[in-house]
Amino acid sequence: LIQMVTSHPLDLQVVAAWASLPFPVQQGSSLPDALCSHQQEVPWKLLSPCRERRARCCFAQSVVLRGVSKERPSSSGKPPPSPLHTCESAEQSLQWYLHTLFPGALSVAHVLEQPCPTPAPFPQFFSPLLNPQGFLQDKPSPRTAAVESVPVLAGLQSSPVLHSLLKALHRDVQKLKSRRLTSFFSAGVEEEEFQEAVEELRMLSECYEAGLEASESEEEGDSD
Repeated sequence: LIQMVTSHPLDLQVVAAWASLPFPVQQGSSLPDALCSHQQEVPWKLLSPCRERRARCCFAQSVVLRGVSKERPSSSGKPPPSPLHTCESAEQSLQWYLHTLFPGALSVAHVLEQPCPTPAPFPQFFSPLLNPQGFLQDKPSPRTAAVESVPVLAGLQSSPVLHSLLKALHRDVQKLKSRRLTSFFSAGVEEEEFQEAVEELRMLSECYEAGLEASESEEEGDSD
């Protein structure tokens, strides 16, 4: 979880981290081909301690894909198999892909050809379906050489998944008893300031509440 602080407490911006390591792509595949094989859902996992949602919703995101060729697929004289294959650059292909999966979200995309190196002592927990360059192969092979590098897709996302995390944090902080924070307050923090910060945390959590989160909150309240 990354938090960027600005001048006012309510200007705090919180983002969740996602990653696909490695990004699943066949050796020699173009970026449009690789993205087309994941049209229903981005093949990344949530790294931040939030409860993951199936809903495809976010407010803004910054995504970086590295280790995949930026060359455009060669023309065969046939109609392009998808709009992704008509894009002028790799960045445009990734941008189009993100726009399709997250319509209405502000998305910033970057594509780098250099893969992520995985030299020792990087743990070799990779599937036998990966070759030493981190690309997928059709059949598993005996691991005779370490995976030297992998393509990676990573993103920072401002989305409703953060609402439950911030709400839970606010709930836990509320449970703290003032008598247990004697050393904390003796360091110069006024109890009134602490209570204001707790309230600002609650307000911050509400900034990330979307329709899905709101309905789930109501269901949780009814079950209580």
